Amino acid sequence: MIDSHSHIYCREFNDDRDQVIARACEAGVRHIIMPNENLESVQYVVAARDAYPGYMSIALGLHPEDVDGDFESQLAAMRPLLDEYNPVAVGEIGIDLYWDATWREQQMQVLDTQLHWCKELDIPFIIHCRNALDEILSVMDNFGEPLPRGVFHSFTGTPQEVEKVRERGDFYFGVNGIVTFKKSDVKDILPVVGLDRLLLETDSPYLAPVPNRGKRNESANIPYICSFIANYLGVDLDEVSQVTDRNAIELFKLAIE
Repeated sequence: MIDSHSHIYCREFNDDRDQVIARACEAGVRHIIMPNENLESVQYVVAARDAYPGYMSIALGLHPEDVDGDFESQLAAMRPLLDEYNPVAVGEIGIDLYWDATWREQQMQVLDTQLHWCKELDIPFIIHCRNALDEILSVMDNFGEPLPRGVFHSFTGTPQEVEKVRERGDFYFGVNGIVTFKKSDVKDILPVVGLDRLLLETDSPYLAPVPNRGKRNESANIPYICSFIANYLGVDLDEVSQVTDRNAIELFKLAIE
């Protein structure tokens, strides 16, 4: 299984990262993709990738929650880092209006710029969307050229919103521990999305699945997510694992066996 979205480089893992990686390997996790968040986190995500050669890939971008009035200089500093560090995606990027809509227009500008980076570099995007699907789709509608490929990470929308996204392109959808939560409706999108466009992810250290909800999340929890999806769709666990692995390898052009 591939964990397509983990923040294992962050400080929550500083004391036991080696053990966390060992548990992931033991649980059957064959690769981990780590998106950064801002300029400061680039050094940490690169260091984590380099510490585990071949086991981790990185994505680089400016997270929407880090967008403010200084976004132009932040983008100018971020862009050459993509050339230097060879990420498999631009991310995580997007729009987040959950806590504060002050920088809504700026977030839209930043998303547009970073989607163009995907086109320049021929790599996909990893979209973070929170209370902002209409804004993200508006940016896509005004992109002005064919959109890059990509994934809507931690997608918690409705089946109808899945179809809205698909009107813009043949994108993937990341599913994490939220799908296992008792009051979550994420399971409703599984038959609509279909296995061939699903990616498994943890978003660790956040959103640990049942039975570990409330604890620090880590990649070793991926089997719980995989098992829930398999049971809900009525398919074999190995099929979910194999198809979602293939999806991640094809989307991110991963050089793994």
